[in-house]
Amino acid sequence: MENTFKIPRVIHIGGKNGIRKIDIGGSNPVTVQTMWKEPIIALDTKAVDSIAVRISALKSLGCDIVRFAVPDMESAHSLCAIASSTDVPLVADIHFDYRLALECLKGNVSVIRINPGNIGSIDRTRAVVEACMEKDVAIRIGVNSGSLPKDLQEKVLNSEITRSEALSEAALREAEVFDSLGFTNFAVSMKASSVQETIDANEAFARRSDIPLHIGVTEAGPLITGVVKSTMAFSHLLKEGIGSTIRVSLSSSPENEVIAGREILHECGLRKGGVTLVSCPRCGRQGFDVHSFMDRWQNRLLSLDRNITVAVMGCIVNGPGEGKNADVGIAGGGGKCIIFKKGKIVQTIDEKDADIEFEKILENL
Repeated sequence: MENTFKIPRVIHIGGKNGIRKIDIGGSNPVTVQTMWKEPIIALDTKAVDSIAVRISALKSLGCDIVRFAVPDMESAHSLCAIASSTDVPLVADIHFDYRLALECLKGNVSVIRINPGNIGSIDRTRAVVEACMEKDVAIRIGVNSGSLPKDLQEKVLNSEITRSEALSEAALREAEVFDSLGFTNFAVSMKASSVQETIDANEAFARRSDIPLHIGVTEAGPLITGVVKSTMAFSHLLKEGIGSTIRVSLSSSPENEVIAGREILHECGLRKGGVTLVSCPRCGRQGFDVHSFMDRWQNRLLSLDRNITVAVMGCIVNGPGEGKNADVGIAGGGGKCIIFKKGKIVQTIDEKDADIEFEKILENL
C-alpha cells in the first residue's frame, strides 16, 4: 500500500476581535487543545471571569485552543460571554442541533465543531457552513464510529471494510460537501478508542486528502492509560507528518491534558523551549518528599516562560550528580535541602524553607 501522505494545507482560526490568530497545517507548529470539563450554564460575571483566568493558566502551560460542549442555548450564550473574556481561540462543540452553532456564531467563537452525521440533513450542514464563511470562522468536522452512515455501518458489520476505513470514508464524504460549497477553512478528526484504529483511519485519510487533521484517541481513559495510548498513536502519526493539532483525551483535568500534549510534542521534537522537568521516582533512601514538592510546583514550573531544566531529587548523595546538567535543582535529606546549579551546590537550607528559597532562586535565574 502506498505510504505517501499529503502535506496538509493551511487553515486559520481566530485573528479577530483580540483573539490570537493561529495557522494550522503546512509547516506551522502542531497545536495543543483541551476540553472544558464542566457545564457552562447559569454563569454570572464572576463565573465567566473565573473561567477566563483558568483558560489563561492553561495557555501558560502550553494550551493553544480550548473546546467547550454546547448542548443547549444557555450554554451557547455562556460561551459567547467567555469568548469575549479571553484571547485564546475557543471551539463550540455542537451535536444534533445546528441552531446552537448559529447562536455561537453571534459571539467571538473561533471554531465550530460539528458532526454532520448527527446534525440531521445536508441543508442544516450547509446553513452552518455558510454562516461560518460569512463570519470567517473555521470548522472542525468530527467523525466517530457511533455516527457512521448506515451503508458504511453495514459494510463494517459484514466485514467488507474495517472500521478505520469507514471512518476515513465518512470524513472524505463530509469534506466533499464542504468543498462543493467553496469552504476550505476546515479540519477533520476521526477518533477511535483503539490506538491502531486511530492510526489506520488517519493514515488512510492522509493518503487521499490534504485537509489538516486533528488527532486524538477518544475516550482514552484515566491519566496513565490515556497518556500511554495517546503517546503511542501520536508519536507514530506525527513522525509521518500526520496531525496538525492534537488533544490528549483523559479522564483527568484539562491541565493534565495540556501538559501531556505539550510533553509528547516536546519529546517528538515538535515543540521547542519551555521548562524541562527532571525528577527522581523516589525510593527507600529518599530524604526529601519529591512527590509532594512536584505536586506543588509542577504547574508553576511548566508555566514559566524560560528555556531551562529544573531537577527535583530525593537525596543529597545523588541529587547534584544525577541533576548536574540542570540549570537549577533541589534535593534533600535529614531535614536539610540543598539547591544546586549545573551540579554545584549554591545553598543549604532547612527543609521547611524549601518552597520560599526555591522561589527566590527561580526569580533570580
